[in-house]
Amino acid sequence: MKIAIGSDHAGYLYKQAILQHLQAAGHEVEDFGTHSTDPVDYPKFIRPVAEAVAAGKFERGIVLGGSGNGEAITANRVRGIRCGLCWNLESARLTRLHNDANVLSLGERMMDLPTALQIVDTFLTTPFEGGRHLARIQQLDE
Repeated sequence: MKIAIGSDHAGYLYKQAILQHLQAAGHEVEDFGTHSTDPVDYPKFIRPVAEAVAAGKFERGIVLGGSGNGEAITANRVRGIRCGLCWNLESARLTRLHNDANVLSLGERMMDLPTALQIVDTFLTTPFEGGRHLARIQQLDE
């Protein structure tokens, strides 16, 4: 799967670990930055991830920050993006199953790394259920 990934400084360490995890699993991943823990403004790194996913250049996106809230808000400002802020496996499963989320937002300060990696795997492997959820998603773009 082609995946775009980006973070601010507060999500940088998990971004690096997730990037390696995804590459080891055979995914094609492009890192949109940031490239250190030096303080940055998150929209500069998150919006390009969302725009690349919305343009169809990537199948999914993953964005990270301290809490993941600002990153989810930024990504969801891009038309065609459905970014879910996830904090456990069930939230990751449901954001795909019911919302067909195409971008995942994680907060590095909100969970340990093994949990974050499990959330990423759940997000990438859970299919969209469709059915009654499809009409609701179509309403988002009306």
